[in-house]
Amino acid sequence: MQVQVQSDPFEFGAEAEKFAQGHHEMGAVVTFTGIVRNLPGGGLDRMEIEHYPGMTEKALEKIADEALTRFKLGDAMIIHRFGTLRPGEMIMMVATAAPHRGDAFAGAEFLMDYLKSCAPFWKKEFTTDGAEWVAAKGADEDALDRWS
Repeated sequence: MQVQVQSDPFEFGAEAEKFAQGHHEMGAVVTFTGIVRNLPGGGLDRMEIEHYPGMTEKALEKIADEALTRFKLGDAMIIHRFGTLRPGEMIMMVATAAPHRGDAFAGAEFLMDYLKSCAPFWKKEFTTDGAEWVAAKGADEDALDRWS
C-alpha cells in the first residue's frame, strides 16, 4: 500500500507503470486520475488545497486498509496533491490491483468516493468573482453512502 500527499506534480504514466509492474500475480489493475476542472464559462483561476500533515496521511492509510480488506485487493495506491493547482492539472490518482477486475474497479471507486467526500483536505476556488471554500456536493455524499 502506498499513500502520498505532496505538493509536487506527479507523472501519471510513470506512477501507473510502477504500480502495475509490481503485481504480476494480479489479474487487474485499475487507475483513476482526478483533474482540476474549470468552472462553466472558464472562470476558475486556481484552486488551493490545504491539509493537516500527518493526520491526512493516517486517514488515507486507514481507508486504503479498509479497501484492501473489503475488496480483496492485492494492493492500493493513493496520491493526492495540495497547494495551488490550476485547471487541467492532476490533483489525485488512485490505483488498485486485484485478482479480478470487479474487485479492482469497486476498490478504486470506493477510494475515489471517500477522497471526494471525506478525506481531510480543504479546497478553496479562486475565480474572477473572488474566492470560495468548496463544500461536498450531495451527489458525492450519495456516492459514498452506497458503501455503507
